[in-house]
Amino acid sequence: MSQLACENLDLGYEGKTVLSGISFTVNAGDYLCIVGENGSGKSTLMKTVLRLKTPMSGKILHGDGLETNEIGYLPQQTVVQKDFPASVREVVRSGCLGRSGMRSTYSRADKQLAEENMERLGIAPLAKHCYRELSGGQQQRVLLARALCATRKMLLLDEPAAGLDPKATAEMYEWIRKLHADGTTVLMISHDITASVKYASHILHIGKQSALFFGTKSDYLQSEIGRRYADLGGIQT
Repeated sequence: MSQLACENLDLGYEGKTVLSGISFTVNAGDYLCIVGENGSGKSTLMKTVLRLKTPMSGKILHGDGLETNEIGYLPQQTVVQKDFPASVREVVRSGCLGRSGMRSTYSRADKQLAEENMERLGIAPLAKHCYRELSGGQQQRVLLARALCATRKMLLLDEPAAGLDPKATAEMYEWIRKLHADGTTVLMISHDITASVKYASHILHIGKQSALFFGTKSDYLQSEIGRRYADLGGIQT
């Protein structure tokens, strides 16, 4: 059974439809990249998957033991978030709050999990540093460690390399690749078609108001739209 299935979703806000008829499935261990033009509704789709927005119609189903509060989320950073005056350890630990219900303090297990994920992302030496004093790449690793505190099953990443320099971008994609190799299911929104094709197992390509393609990466590269975008990115098919 799939971890996540979206069936005939219609999405929008204030009565205006942004996407319609969206259907796709995600199995444990998949690496799904969601691509498409700016403003096509990719972030709206991800927020709907997270139950932060309610679909106008259609169904979102969870399986394979996945619960909504077991999905780790790395949103696009805002200017305010980049200037957050907390320590790295505090930011990472806050990822445990979604699983703790009404509890406002961290258990010993929560604290241990945060330490493990800081080690895992190579940021343990920065634990006492102020988050806002870090580089963009370091901040993204902190937020990725925070997302991992929410789950070991599925990560939703919204443009995780946005605003990073080429070196930090390559490093971020490599960290995500390692997490996927360790068994974490990944859903990633990206405008970077080259990275999407390099790392993804599956592609969901969204156009204006509808899905243009959903399937495996190899099938995508053989499709008309996949070949067109691969040509634009200089990708060998």
